Amino acid sequence: MNLAAATNENLAHTSNVLIYSSMAVYTLAFLAHIAEWVFGSRSKVGRTAAALTTEDAATAAGTVRVQVAAKGGSTAVLERPKVVTRAAAGSRDVPDGPGAAGGTFKGDLYGRIAVSLTVLAFLVQAAGVVARALSVQRAPWGNMYEFSITFSTVAVGTYLTLLVLKKNVRWMGLVLVTTVLLDLGIATTWLYTDSDQLVPALHSYWLWIHVSTAITCGAVFYIGAVGTLLYLFRDSYENKLASGQEPSTFARSVLSRLPAAASLDKFAYRINAAVFPLWTFTIIAGAIWAGDAWGRYWGWDPKEVWSFITWVAYAAYLHARATAGWKGRKAAYLALIAFGCWLFNYYGVNIFVTGKHSYAGV
Repeated sequence: MNLAAATNENLAHTSNVLIYSSMAVYTLAFLAHIAEWVFGSRSKVGRTAAALTTEDAATAAGTVRVQVAAKGGSTAVLERPKVVTRAAAGSRDVPDGPGAAGGTFKGDLYGRIAVSLTVLAFLVQAAGVVARALSVQRAPWGNMYEFSITFSTVAVGTYLTLLVLKKNVRWMGLVLVTTVLLDLGIATTWLYTDSDQLVPALHSYWLWIHVSTAITCGAVFYIGAVGTLLYLFRDSYENKLASGQEPSTFARSVLSRLPAAASLDKFAYRINAAVFPLWTFTIIAGAIWAGDAWGRYWGWDPKEVWSFITWVAYAAYLHARATAGWKGRKAAYLALIAFGCWLFNYYGVNIFVTGKHSYAGV
């Protein structure tokens, strides 16, 4: 074995160690998120007292004193209006919930620990992906294993980016970390493939462009799907409250702390709308690459067909959102169907359907 081959083998081993290490840290983050939700739960008396305290604090913090620039001027007091959200015309106005931590010190502490552990796990996992790329000296998405570990890395990176941008998304942390652990578990158990080179047709700079955008789109679509799914649960909770029904214990302790249904609905829509143009570019880039590699831009390959079906599904969702009668739950169902198409394109087509896009070793 020459020096280069030994180095590549060591890098592949390092990548595996880093991926498993990230799973261990993600597990700790999962436990911290569980603690955040548990310690964020409050008794009825505690919730009432905290709500009153929060309301008083918000009133005091929202008071803006404006100095009148005049001789002997007085001070005017302006009250900041309460911000509420509305998903569609005629819908109810409901303020956002307090979040996963529930406004408690312990809940917030465990939430911060969970986010810190998630950042650490993300860095370790990203290093594992880079080590995998160095071991094969190409883009680290030449098979389903590499695609999976990169996909979950980008998903976590998107979540952390939203946190850095001061977006209220920490409620998503538990669902995200759980999904990432499942993704990495499937990748390391059933999808693992030794480092190897690609078939000649895939040796192209389009591998970096086309597949990287596909992974990015999938990760962001996943974030939108989580928001959509939680919107449906929160909307049912708000409907029960509006009709005078008694929500379940789960709804009172968990769903009450999520953002309002209108906020989740808006969040999911904006995420999907933002990434849809990139998905359009992904399909176009794939067609151009197919023209270079196989001499035709479109050949009704299963991957090409399901990519187009996914595009149509998300286009229908965005069109439905622009139509007054299709906001809310109806549009949410369309969004979940669209993500289901992407998910089948990701797992189903690659594993169960034979085609030119089938990944090596899977």
